[in-house]
Amino acid sequence: MTRDLIKNPVNDKQFRRLGMRTSENIYQLIIGLLLALLASTMVLPFLYVLVISFTDSTAYTSGTFYLWPKKWSLEAYSLILSGKGFLNALKASLFITFVGTPINVCANAGLAYMLSKDELVGRKLINRLVMFTMLFGAGMIPNFINIKNLGLINSWFANILPSACGAWTVMVMKSFFQELPRDLEEAAEIDGCGTIKMFFRIILPLSLAMLATFTLFAFVSYWNCYFSAILYLTSSSKQPLQVYLQKLVLSTDISEVVDVADDLAKKVPQEVMRMASLIVVVFPILCIYPFMQKYFAKGVMVGAVKG
Repeated sequence: MTRDLIKNPVNDKQFRRLGMRTSENIYQLIIGLLLALLASTMVLPFLYVLVISFTDSTAYTSGTFYLWPKKWSLEAYSLILSGKGFLNALKASLFITFVGTPINVCANAGLAYMLSKDELVGRKLINRLVMFTMLFGAGMIPNFINIKNLGLINSWFANILPSACGAWTVMVMKSFFQELPRDLEEAAEIDGCGTIKMFFRIILPLSLAMLATFTLFAFVSYWNCYFSAILYLTSSSKQPLQVYLQKLVLSTDISEVVDVADDLAKKVPQEVMRMASLIVVVFPILCIYPFMQKYFAKGVMVGAVKG
């Protein structure tokens, strides 16, 4: 066989290609198994939580379920959604998210577009001040004193305004705006288009992928608002879903957190209600991600160095 390979170099090349393909297939198989194992560590716990939330109370107490319950039930969801505690927390989260997200995107985009102009007076100074906030922070106590002096304690705007503009987001958006063709703005100026009209009619439509990406980031950030809510919101009726969920997980008496009658809460095991609450809080994010994925894939490289 060795003599045949020496005499026929074509067969030798084919044999080497076959060996390389085999080793490549084995390599891809190992990588696929490792990725599947890694994915299972994330999918199986979520599946476990989802199944428990839909499990009937009798099936849960008897332990006759694994990853698929024998009997399904919506009692936990009906109790949670009917309680005043959840409705108040949902109202707070919706306000913080749907008011804070547009404020965040507009503030960051406006400042970034302004800093992208070389003719701006004091541009370098403003850039340095923005970068300074990225490197140095005042701390928790000065921030609390500032919020208190502004009269925002126990106000939802205490969770919105402090994070309405971020240095990192501004710098990435500025890098994107600087890469847009200058000829478009010059043509708009010749046609008599002002700066504000140019920003809304030309710049923003060209930046949809970038804006969608940072809108998603802002939405998730405000929806997951937790620490600032604990610091600044003193009324339990104004606390968002994340604080409500934390109380629900740590509480020994869930009926007080959910705000339903004790006899109704006792019909459903506490662990089932906890899992149902987790699903309710995560569900909006799971619904948004698939629709924003195409914009996220386009905008994930926004501001990156291109060669």
